[in-house]
Amino acid sequence: MAEAKQETGSVRARESGAAFKSRSFRNYQLARFLVILGAEAQSIAVAWQVYQITHSALLLGATGLALFLPGVLFVLPAGHAADRYDRKGLILACYVVQLVCTVVLFCLAYTGSHNVWAVYGTLFFVGVGRAFSGPASAALLPSLVPKDGFVNAMTWGSAIFQTSNISGPALGGLLFTLTLTGRAARLNGAPLVYLVSMLTVIAFLVLMAGITPRDEVREKKAFTVATMLAGIHYVRRARLLLGSISLDMFAVLLGGAVSLMPIFAQDILHAGPRGLGMLRAAPAVGALLVSVTLARRPINHGAGKLMLACVGVFGAATVGFGLSRSIPLSLVLLAIIGATDNVSVIVRSSILQLGTPAEMRGRVSAVNWIFLGASNEFGEFESGLTAHWFGAVRAVVYGGIGSMAVTGLWSFFFPALRDVDTLNAEELLAANAYSTAEPID
Repeated sequence: MAEAKQETGSVRARESGAAFKSRSFRNYQLARFLVILGAEAQSIAVAWQVYQITHSALLLGATGLALFLPGVLFVLPAGHAADRYDRKGLILACYVVQLVCTVVLFCLAYTGSHNVWAVYGTLFFVGVGRAFSGPASAALLPSLVPKDGFVNAMTWGSAIFQTSNISGPALGGLLFTLTLTGRAARLNGAPLVYLVSMLTVIAFLVLMAGITPRDEVREKKAFTVATMLAGIHYVRRARLLLGSISLDMFAVLLGGAVSLMPIFAQDILHAGPRGLGMLRAAPAVGALLVSVTLARRPINHGAGKLMLACVGVFGAATVGFGLSRSIPLSLVLLAIIGATDNVSVIVRSSILQLGTPAEMRGRVSAVNWIFLGASNEFGEFESGLTAHWFGAVRAVVYGGIGSMAVTGLWSFFFPALRDVDTLNAEELLAANAYSTAEPID
């Protein structure tokens, strides 16, 4: 009996690291870790810089709006581009744009500019790069690992993402408060953060150039309105997919508190920029713990019910964070927020990628990117606006209550989501089956 248990544990350990057998997957995840590390550090610098210039929750939230608008304008063409053109090349081009934008942010901070509109304009072009790289990156991942290793790859990818989310804000807070002397003193604060972010983007470009994705079916038709909108038609008819991505959108849109962290760090918890880094990192700590756990013990049954339950807990923890006046309690609640949100991310991403035909992944990922942008970047603007109206605390509390309400409604309106059991391609493709009376262009 003991030998059987030991053998089972050994097999589970091997299976838990199956995705890392692919060299391209390893390089891709290292590249992602570095670039997200730099991006998260950069977000700390941008948020703190804008709030110090404006002292306005509304204008702080506008940074999210600047990142969101390009998604509305470009993400559907970006989805078609991800299905028609080389995804790796598209991603590389987008991150060259990101590098240029980081250089501009560095120059603005280094010269002491207080032109907040220049910051917004630069963030708009960051958003353009994200709008095109997001669908391409999501569609690229399944081509880096065998089909039966995708959920494992998705789980480890989430763990690596969360590790960089933990390290990035902490790194940004630390760099922001370092005191350099002599000629280097002009780099103190935001310029130093942007300089480090530049280096991470360069490392990303070098590593991405070395990966070799597996060839997959590509869209052959020229760009038309019909081909561009095919992803929307697919999602509209695939009720399981529609339910999963819309649940995440509304829950995070209403319950997102990340954009208001500078206000909580400075005015409510009195923690300063280092405290801001800790608060921003706390959700990623919880998410990382969940990712590592699920990599070793994947979700075998009841995935849909688990996702709905976690979104409900996400809302409740958001309410608790809004009411907290204790830094340790706030950190614990934020860790719970990150942990429950990450379960939702893993289930939703598996439904998205495994339940979508390979030739449609770019356009469907583009639709998902719109939903993500609405929940994240536009959610930052929504949080800033509600904080401007009601105050930061009430905005977070009301949002958390709204997230819990959405969970109950979606469990009723999308029974297919509630009934998802295992995360495998056959079951999810069948559940996402839609009417073939209307052709997909």
